[in-house]
Amino acid sequence: MSDAKSNGANTPGDGAKTPGSGAGGAAANGNGVNPEKDLGAANLPGMRGAGGEEIRVQRGMFGAGNGGDTSGYGGLVRSIRLPGAATRPYGGWFDEVADELEGALEEQGLVAGNAIDKTVVDRGELTFHIEREYLVTVAQTLRDDPALRFELCTGVSGAHYPGDKGRELHAVYHLRSITHNRLIRLEVSAPDADPHIPSLVSVYPTNDWHERETYDFFGLVFDGHSALTRIMMPDDWQGFPQRKDYPLGGIPVEYKGAQIPAPDQRRSYS
Repeated sequence: MSDAKSNGANTPGDGAKTPGSGAGGAAANGNGVNPEKDLGAANLPGMRGAGGEEIRVQRGMFGAGNGGDTSGYGGLVRSIRLPGAATRPYGGWFDEVADELEGALEEQGLVAGNAIDKTVVDRGELTFHIEREYLVTVAQTLRDDPALRFELCTGVSGAHYPGDKGRELHAVYHLRSITHNRLIRLEVSAPDADPHIPSLVSVYPTNDWHERETYDFFGLVFDGHSALTRIMMPDDWQGFPQRKDYPLGGIPVEYKGAQIPAPDQRRSYS
């Protein structure tokens, strides 16, 4: 099996110095990269340049919408971007997996371009963005096809991007092939107004509790789940605590008869 970084313009590290290159590179820190001299995509994880998809412009350190920015970085302005679609060659075995998946879907009478919205190679990871109505089919194909054999799903995680209009809620799945020793990601999006995604419990039974947790914290509704209930918050809890628009405070402290104000309302600088 070849290394994913061996070829292709989209693999991480292209154009960046390798660890230890340059004067003083190896001695700077434990991993051999001196951020003062060996600057590049490999050691600047927050920088995407002009690439990717801009979903919003953030002002201040944490993007506080009202009240003063108490971080001291109120003048900071930066673009919040999601990685854009990669172009072939992806590099190493990434191309092999993409070819096999597209071919297997076409054998089932599906148009691969309808099921796969885009393919992203970013920071050494291969991610297929899947249209939600095809999620179960794609997952079952990845599990059962002999050339793919992603037998294990290590769970589903949620993400909320209020600025990503029409696809604010994201579900991210990590799939591992024990047979081929490979790891990929699937990502599916849904709008706030229609937060429904098919359940994968029928394909990967271990997703049972993960889907409940993602529903509990992000409000993603996994259609077909046999018992989609809250797993951490009380059954009558209002809202979903890990959404970005969820209030950070203001929860009544009943035993004191007081109320804790939200952090962006506690103090402000004029």
